[in-house]
Amino acid sequence: MRGRDVIKTGEQELSSQPGQGGLARPRSSILGRISAFSDSFDRLAVDRTNPLSLKIEKFISPVEAIVAGKRVLLFGTNGYLGMSFRPECIQAAQEAARAFGIGSTASRVAAGSQELHLLLEAEVAAFYGRQDAVVFSTGFMTNLGVVSALAREGDAIFIDEHCHASIFDGCRLSGAQIVQFRHNDVEDLARLFRESSISGLNTLVIVEGVYSVLGDLSNLAAIVDVVKKNKAVLVVDEAHAMGIYGKNGRGIAELQGVEDDVDVIVGTFSKSAGGIGGYAVTNNPALRRLRFMARSYLFTASLPPPVVAGIREAVRIIATDRGPRDTLWKNAKRLHAGLNKIGLKPCAAPGPVGSIRMAGLTGGYEFWRAMLDRGVYVNLLMPPATPNGEVLLRFSVSAAHTNEHIETALAAFRDVAESICSGDLVALQNVAVSS
Repeated sequence: MRGRDVIKTGEQELSSQPGQGGLARPRSSILGRISAFSDSFDRLAVDRTNPLSLKIEKFISPVEAIVAGKRVLLFGTNGYLGMSFRPECIQAAQEAARAFGIGSTASRVAAGSQELHLLLEAEVAAFYGRQDAVVFSTGFMTNLGVVSALAREGDAIFIDEHCHASIFDGCRLSGAQIVQFRHNDVEDLARLFRESSISGLNTLVIVEGVYSVLGDLSNLAAIVDVVKKNKAVLVVDEAHAMGIYGKNGRGIAELQGVEDDVDVIVGTFSKSAGGIGGYAVTNNPALRRLRFMARSYLFTASLPPPVVAGIREAVRIIATDRGPRDTLWKNAKRLHAGLNKIGLKPCAAPGPVGSIRMAGLTGGYEFWRAMLDRGVYVNLLMPPATPNGEVLLRFSVSAAHTNEHIETALAAFRDVAESICSGDLVALQNVAVSS
């Protein structure tokens, strides 16, 4: 199936990493393979700032911090709505710490299921208009638990090739046959159903609402049509969409009017809600005991009560106050328009997260370092964490950013682009697109 099957044999593995195309690669020694990667990156950043070792010394605000003794604007976190420093959230966390302690010290099926956890699940279910919600300790563990619980050996999983690593890892744990389809390509998904020897009733389809690397949206309504036609089960990860898209902030399924056709929605509290943890919501009565099938729910400590209390307050604000969302969209559109004006075209339409293609690892590193030198932090993304082996600068926007912050970031982008390309910004973009 176009090289997208994940197949393991005694001698080689077909990669399921996004952007790797499923090409066979011979095995090397474990330490040799890891050392080769480390050596290549160490050579790039020798005696210079290493993006993988950057340390934030102090936070000044949700979007300002001290890095290497210098004040830096943060355009590389996922705190889209500025909730991590909301006074209401901090107060709720402090009160919970005094009342319940700093940790649960047990799993949800032992002594770690406290009243706060049950209240949060009820509130998340109500936010999504669903009957059931399960809260996990991280977003990563949510995907591990949900995917590996739903699918098993003898089933099939069709997964968008740009999905997050946690989803791919959940697929591997399931034991099911895993097949990637081309990113957002509905025809390719339909082809997989036609060619599969496994019934649609035993097939799980997994996509994201907003894809976290490029920032583009799922073609979800069209995907739903294919999934329904084949009577498969659909899981949508709304991690980067929760609180931002749709009339009520429920994500891309709400935005595109297909909420009732999605079997399970998963997401995280580490982005718009400003904390940590994950969740799964469903209306399907067959999935009402999903939590007891998910090993990452059963065999790990539950979220600390102070975190749960802070998240509850964040969810309440997201559900009742459009102000942070409106500010985020104003900031996202302002930054996107400014980047286009400079000649640095983002990979997707305005949104909370986006990327700019770079002309190779060296050029990407130099651009990233020059931005940091000018007091603006963005993310440097590189293979194998990127689609199609691209090198990208990823940026994110927050409701906590001010107009001055946006203009400062745009000035840094403009200055770096001009210095690297001797003023020829179009040339930079053309090289990046062709790389």
